Amino acid sequence: MLSLSVINSARVLCASFCLWFSGAVIADGMLPETTVVVFYEDQGEATISIKNTDATPALLHSVIENVPEDVEPLLIVTPPITRVEAGETQLVRFIGTLKEPLKTQRLKRVSFEGIPQARAPGRATIGITLRQNLPLILHPRGLPLHHSPWELLKWKHVGEALSVHNDSAYVVRLAPEVLLLPQKALATLPRTYILPGEALTLSVEGALEGVAAVEIQPATVYGFSADNYRALINAGEG
Repeated sequence: MLSLSVINSARVLCASFCLWFSGAVIADGMLPETTVVVFYEDQGEATISIKNTDATPALLHSVIENVPEDVEPLLIVTPPITRVEAGETQLVRFIGTLKEPLKTQRLKRVSFEGIPQARAPGRATIGITLRQNLPLILHPRGLPLHHSPWELLKWKHVGEALSVHNDSAYVVRLAPEVLLLPQKALATLPRTYILPGEALTLSVEGALEGVAAVEIQPATVYGFSADNYRALINAGEG
């Protein structure tokens, strides 16, 4: 029989997984056709269709957002704002403005917000906007596709610290909660992505003595959840 602590750990992992990898919320408003936008450098642009699922027209406001670790402007979005009739679909384009070729994958985010049409004067109404916020991954020309880049991560235990290193050219997305094995204790990443060349230190509950492996919950490039993945920890390496 599973212990209460293991059951609670599984519940936390599942809840986090659902929050971070569910992508677009199913609700009225502007609904993207995918949960991730991928810009391939060799194509020069990316597109995504956004449907207005409301019963009335609305303005679609599309914005590219930087992650704190990468604020260089690399793309423009068009149209940034446009009217979309009820039940209609709008194609949104992302056009590269690169000043030099990409060396690794890069990560941005894009938000799609539906702004309801103003009601007739004299009528008391409350307008509600719903915003969808998706990852936007830029993929370099000539870089082979890798469908499980989390396998390239290196996990290291040095002293009292546990860290994960991404020496690859790929952005890795995963749930922040990490299961430590064989103890089944929890550790937490500071965020849900690891950029190429980065090393992140995890927050660990309890001691690291005896920890030999980790179990993570990754997401594919296209936003789909992948099977849990286990990786060995290298101890004593700097």
